[in-house]
Amino acid sequence: MPWPAGLRALRHRDYRLFWVGQLVSQIGTWMQRVGQAWLVLELTNSPFKLGLIGTLQYAPMLFFSFVSGAIADRVRKRRLILAAQTALMGQAFALSALAWSGHAQYWHVAVLATLYGLAQTLDIPARQSFVTDLVGKADVVSAIALNSTVFNGARVIGPAVGGLLVARYGAAVTFLLNGVSFVAVLVPLLLMRTEGAPRPREGTTMLEEIAEGARYATSTPLISLLLGLILSVSLFVINFNTLVPLFARDVLHEGARVYGLLMASLGLGAVIGALVLALIGPGRLVVSVVITGALIVSGGLVALAVARGFWLAAGTLLIIGCSQIVFTASCNSTLQITAPDRLRGRVMSLYAFVFVGSSPFGSLLVGGVAEQFGVPAACAVGGGGGLLLVTLLAFRWTRRAAGASRATNL
Repeated sequence: MPWPAGLRALRHRDYRLFWVGQLVSQIGTWMQRVGQAWLVLELTNSPFKLGLIGTLQYAPMLFFSFVSGAIADRVRKRRLILAAQTALMGQAFALSALAWSGHAQYWHVAVLATLYGLAQTLDIPARQSFVTDLVGKADVVSAIALNSTVFNGARVIGPAVGGLLVARYGAAVTFLLNGVSFVAVLVPLLLMRTEGAPRPREGTTMLEEIAEGARYATSTPLISLLLGLILSVSLFVINFNTLVPLFARDVLHEGARVYGLLMASLGLGAVIGALVLALIGPGRLVVSVVITGALIVSGGLVALAVARGFWLAAGTLLIIGCSQIVFTASCNSTLQITAPDRLRGRVMSLYAFVFVGSSPFGSLLVGGVAEQFGVPAACAVGGGGGLLLVTLLAFRWTRRAAGASRATNL
């Protein structure tokens, strides 16, 4: 019996191993994020310092993503992912030991957040481009939709469970369970047959390869648009690891349990969006859908600025999560399909650069605004900035498309 279009990626054995391992590990990762944010607030009581942790965690992607993309195109991706995931496991166990001993200090969390960022900088371009090696370009849209389902399903379960565990036992247990969850990734990677071998090189240096990838991205209008939209939304809007714990504590005056439930609402919306993408299956990207998704995510954050009750906030986050995953998954799959095989690692490093590398600035922005003017003001500034930039990019794309249409008709 043939696989449904949206599930076709699961017919590949190595992708099934990869998919199951990611499900378990991502639950642990989201539990740790809840625990880390709450631990920082307990240690410092500072929104700005919480934002600074986000900055340190994602700053390595800003500085080294181009190098990591070139590395991903030069080496066997499976081995690179194994090394990065092992480092992430060690970071989780170190954070657990410090928190459990009662000796954790803010600078400990800051250093370990930076190490986490370095490991992720190597991991993300390799893991993103490895998906195409596992399933082929014909099934990559299905694979990315299924990955999004896993990632966001974990975002429902992980924060809800993590919030309950932090409230009852403290943050240390979330770090420990996250460390253990990496076993579910490492074992499948060891069992895989696909290596993600590099394509033949043409004798160029790494700097020349980085420049080639950047030239390709900037000279391809669709890729430039998508990267611009991702940058706008990531910089101003997708800073929920900083905003949501502050919203739970300072606006709703609740603790870690409600924080976890709010993050679960965001994840539930994303699961709905991912399931819709998986059921629809592979299809041609409609740019208007991507732009609409970016506008709804940005507008949703503005709406969160006026929310004052749990259910209204949870409903708003659910809509944000659904729109966010339609937007990001569509951008991701289009970049992977459009990019040539030999450039895919570098193109996905650009995706990681704008998606994750902009987070340091976004975290500092929302943390600083929240500390000076309050959490609602941070939501309004972030959402308003996203709306403005997305609107400008949409207007520019529309004018370009209209000009191309006129030129074709002449």
